[in-house]
Amino acid sequence: MNTFKIQNIEVSNDKPFVLLAGPCAMESMEHALESVKTLKEMTDRLGIPFIFKSSFDKANRTSVNSKRGVGLEEGVKIFREIKKQFNNIPIVTDIHLPEHCEALKDVVDVLQVPAFLCRQSDLLKAAADTGLAINVKKGQFLSPQEMENVINKIKAYGNDRVMACERGTSFGYNNLVNDFKGIPVMAKEGTPVIFDATHSCQQPGGKGATSGGNSEFAPILARCALSIGIAGVFVETHEDPMGEQVISDGPNMIPMGELESVLKTLKEFDTLGKRYPARI
Repeated sequence: MNTFKIQNIEVSNDKPFVLLAGPCAMESMEHALESVKTLKEMTDRLGIPFIFKSSFDKANRTSVNSKRGVGLEEGVKIFREIKKQFNNIPIVTDIHLPEHCEALKDVVDVLQVPAFLCRQSDLLKAAADTGLAINVKKGQFLSPQEMENVINKIKAYGNDRVMACERGTSFGYNNLVNDFKGIPVMAKEGTPVIFDATHSCQQPGGKGATSGGNSEFAPILARCALSIGIAGVFVETHEDPMGEQVISDGPNMIPMGELESVLKTLKEFDTLGKRYPARI
């Protein structure tokens, strides 16, 4: 197994699962800090390793009229304040351009490569050069086998602190499906696998100018993934996912008030998956 640390968190398919969680896009300093507080208290109670996730920019919105977020400059300020107030808590955020990597390398712990950009060599190299851990999402257009080429690119650029993230595969128009055979395929060489439970429930462009989603399926899919034996789960969550203030992905986010109950169940599936891992 490829095992590495993100601060004091061990990341590996045979270690207790790590949770990458937070609101899809940052709305404000106040909301980000409150989200971290709630999620940290929750994961501390449950004993789940936690990395806070939120995006400073959503650069691949369906419509030109959609909001994108607070932007890089304000995002860096928010990340620094989170680090200050919460004892250097680990943070993951999306990158879209090579120059984002340099700007973020001293304020976050994990760089996340969006699915649409997973084969962009210049972006992968810039991310690898930071030495930070990288969570690269499998493109909706790629087979699980093809992710080995993506992982090998990053390793060839000198960084083996890389995770492969399953987030669904295009299944006709406006729909995604998870092929769970793909998880042991991506884990075959020991690469830590992260399962993106909420984006797997997305309906891309399903509402015309915005994406839809079925968040009620996210806990079910996460159970399936954890029962195989994986390194972590990615979840987007919000106290009011369908509220007007939400910038992106409301229909597939898990309501914050329901998350603790979901995580309790997921811990049990993780224990089972680590006891009887599915490998090929």
